[in-house]
Amino acid sequence: MDILLHVGAHRTGTTSFQRYLADHADPIAAQGTCVWGPRQTRGGLFAGLFPASGILASGPNLVNGRVSLLMGKARDLGADQLLISDENMIGSARHSVRSGRLFPAIGERMARFGASFGGRVTQVVLTIRQTDHWWASALAYTVGRGHPVPDADQIDRIAHDQRGWRDVITDLACALPEAKISIARYEDYAGRPDALFTQLTGRAAPAAHGYWLNRRPDEASLRAQMGPAAAGLRSDGLGNWHPFSDAQAAALRETYADDLFWLTAGADGLANLTETSTAPRAGTSWPDGDRRKGHHHDSGQRKLAQSG
Repeated sequence: MDILLHVGAHRTGTTSFQRYLADHADPIAAQGTCVWGPRQTRGGLFAGLFPASGILASGPNLVNGRVSLLMGKARDLGADQLLISDENMIGSARHSVRSGRLFPAIGERMARFGASFGGRVTQVVLTIRQTDHWWASALAYTVGRGHPVPDADQIDRIAHDQRGWRDVITDLACALPEAKISIARYEDYAGRPDALFTQLTGRAAPAAHGYWLNRRPDEASLRAQMGPAAAGLRSDGLGNWHPFSDAQAAALRETYADDLFWLTAGADGLANLTETSTAPRAGTSWPDGDRRKGHHHDSGQRKLAQSG
């Protein structure tokens, strides 16, 4: 059985993709693809995979046993592919914000998940996003969940930290040396869960319409929630919180440009960058509200703004 992992990252359309998988569970299963989403992965399946202080953990061996048992049941039902989608496998957006670094624990975490599958992971897909946009979305998401607004020093540390997607991908490849690592750009796949499904599985995807879920809270929502604490929030002119100065955003974009150059040059043989058309299919349109919510159309090219 092929084992396919969709590991996020957070803030790159993961909720939309998981909703798409759930909405089309029957036709996907009919093709021989078994799907485990957050309901399965966070429901005790991997309990004991990570040490938990003060908690009697079941241990990795029991995790391996549970995984093997459920995989066997999937095979008995005719599945020859297992697709697991859970962005928490690589760590949380909250941890990245607190540490000021992009997914610093991805290596250790994915090595443990890989071991739970007996080192037989076939493919991993990671979606990346322009770094200043990713951080803006992650910061708004965590603040919207009640976490404090980072101070100026923390924002500056984030902006000038040297860890980019190249480092994240390198850690991932080292943790799962047996797997093919595919990198998808959020700018290419946003709102296109069907294209991501085909990229992962190599199989025809049920048509997708209007999947654009779990957008980050906009500036007005944050101000209403935070009250006087929102006095220092700045706008990007499109209704979103813009946490970075022009110089800080430029530093983050420079890191992202270096990451993309490395990927297009072959990523040292560690990963491959996938591509898909960013145009909507004939007879369809961008998800409701895209134009209004920050999608620019210039000379026929779509540019995603900092929404989502």
